[in-house]
Amino acid sequence: MSRIAVIGEAVADAIVQANPPASGELHLRVLPGGGPVNTAVALSRLGTPTQFLGRLAGGPIGHLLRRHLADSRVDLSASVPATQMPTLAITSVGPDGRAEYDFYLDGTADWQWAEDELAAWEPGGAVAVHAASLALTQQPGAAVIEGLLARLRQHMTVSIDPNVRTSVVPAQFYREALWRWAPVADILRLSQDDLDVLMPGLRPGEACTRLHEAGTPLVVVTQGPDGAHASLRGHAVTIAAHDIALVDTVGAGDSFTAGLLHWLNSIDALGGRLPSLTTPDLADAMRFASTVAAFTCQRAGANPPWAHELPQPQAPIPPAPIMTWRS
Repeated sequence: MSRIAVIGEAVADAIVQANPPASGELHLRVLPGGGPVNTAVALSRLGTPTQFLGRLAGGPIGHLLRRHLADSRVDLSASVPATQMPTLAITSVGPDGRAEYDFYLDGTADWQWAEDELAAWEPGGAVAVHAASLALTQQPGAAVIEGLLARLRQHMTVSIDPNVRTSVVPAQFYREALWRWAPVADILRLSQDDLDVLMPGLRPGEACTRLHEAGTPLVVVTQGPDGAHASLRGHAVTIAAHDIALVDTVGAGDSFTAGLLHWLNSIDALGGRLPSLTTPDLADAMRFASTVAAFTCQRAGANPPWAHELPQPQAPIPPAPIMTWRS
């Protein structure tokens, strides 16, 4: 398996605990998180050699994040020790299992990338780089990351997940940034909530067509219990979701992305503009990605499965039916 690099934030994910033992108290369970960390951990647990590029804070939270990544066998040699405070997310999980986030990110470590920090990184045979979430929106680091992705696209597959957070970043920023990201991305993964913000009123097929025209070969739209759609240069598939006992959705989209990238890596489809990827291959990748996400949704927090915990990929349990369509 070839190596994949992931760049973005490492977040202390403080989950509000239900039924605190005393009134007037808020009990938090602090877990390592952040979309890019979740994706890197899921990729590595599935068996893809994974390198994480992050600015990791010190102190107990920084130690928690480092240990989480290292315990999942993620390579941290390209991460930078940071003097700033770590980013914090307060996460509330509703009765339907959906997570909502309040972020504390002013001046924190994740956004302070300098040109020389990333210029020193050697891809070393990596076939793809995945960038995601708030690291693409917070300056000064966002501009540095965008510059890196534009340079890497010459010889690597670029995957982007905007992971839209309008509670901290205005919707208009995302709508404008999307058209900078689309020409750089070879794979663009959006949730249905993301799509509703980025292209209000458009169906997935219509959105995919516009993004293809902007330069993105593969667009994936995940829709939670309604399954997922993907379009490869206009040839598309949609799969149904797995029927599961939902615990929460924390890390579900990140796990889906990791499953997709892992499968594409396993068939040697990464390393360029996806010229060898076929629609049947894409359907297989989506089925596998859906299985990985379903396992994550049955656990509290972002705790993606290890490869040995999954059923044989040729026969996921339960099977996700496929329907083909053309955007």
